[in-house]
Amino acid sequence: MQNGLFCVFMKKKKKLRSGYTTGACAAAAAKASVTMLLTGTSQDSIEIPFPTGPRVSFTIIKQSVGGKNHNKIKSSVIKDAGDDPDVTNGAVIEAIATFAEELAPGAEAIRIYGGTGVGKVTKKGLAIPVGEPAINPVPRQMIRDAVAEVFQESVQEQKHILEITICIPKGEELATKTLNHRLGIVGGLSVLGTTGIVRPVSAAAWTATISACMDVAKEAGLQDIILSTGRTSERAVQKHLNLADESQVMMGDYLHYSLVDAARHSFTKIHLAAMWAKVMKAGMRIPQTHVRNGALEISDALEFLTGLGCEKELIAKLVGSNTAREIYMRLLENNRKDMIMLVCEAARDYAEEVSGLAVTVYLVDASMAIVATTDRTELN
Repeated sequence: MQNGLFCVFMKKKKKLRSGYTTGACAAAAAKASVTMLLTGTSQDSIEIPFPTGPRVSFTIIKQSVGGKNHNKIKSSVIKDAGDDPDVTNGAVIEAIATFAEELAPGAEAIRIYGGTGVGKVTKKGLAIPVGEPAINPVPRQMIRDAVAEVFQESVQEQKHILEITICIPKGEELATKTLNHRLGIVGGLSVLGTTGIVRPVSAAAWTATISACMDVAKEAGLQDIILSTGRTSERAVQKHLNLADESQVMMGDYLHYSLVDAARHSFTKIHLAAMWAKVMKAGMRIPQTHVRNGALEISDALEFLTGLGCEKELIAKLVGSNTAREIYMRLLENNRKDMIMLVCEAARDYAEEVSGLAVTVYLVDASMAIVATTDRTELN
């Protein structure tokens, strides 16, 4: 009955609207600036090619002329991320275009820079070298492809280098709401995107961030990583272990993916940090722990506990629990920390089986306290 109601809900649910990446917006702003630089005509909208083939038109909300010789054009686009909960949704993305020094034979005709609000890469392991602005390869290519449409058509034998500077006026402020600091991106946001399109609640975005964090940790020479399902559990374990910042990988609900990726990166040890419901799901071998993939059925949880050796008398006291948290509270009320530990050990066994690595599980409560760990010596 519950599954049936869920299906009905999904059919009635409004289809989520896709949006456009920061990279796509930067490319549109860049083409608008170059077009005005070359033609002297302001642009209300601009069309650019996407890597996957389609062409998309963007509204240019503002254009202005600057520089001593009025040779700098700035164009602005407002990012529309659709229905994706992206911190950059509604942000202004700007591109400044100008001609610089003479173009030397064989030199690159178009140069891309990061301006205000665009972060700089400070750690190895990312797609962009240390010291460069955090404008990823695909957005860079999108900018070049968009600009080339007017640059090559309008000026076949241009004698000067075309400089394009991407800015995000509120980028530094918005970056505090991201995990950029973990990746070693400082001073602003990353200009991201692989297709130009933002898919709402994108699994690809999560897993890409997980992999990028692991790349950075590996480049930093780390052997241990902390995989956490949320900030509370992460902070608790980091405070306890005091590992390098690069060791922290926010996996969210992507448990199986993170375990496999940790193995791919050849780490030595995983410190798995989570609160009770997530630990129980891991013990039950549920690879993706978000509630959208199915709420934890109490009957399944009780069957799982029975399989761990929980006697009938205790199971009877757990019957009627509404949530995993209530199961946990009832176990504590009955002084059954042994069963809590068995759940943690089951989660560890699953994580070790999937990753092939040594794993320590840390159970964290809402007060940010580590209440159980499978390596009991660590809390002594």
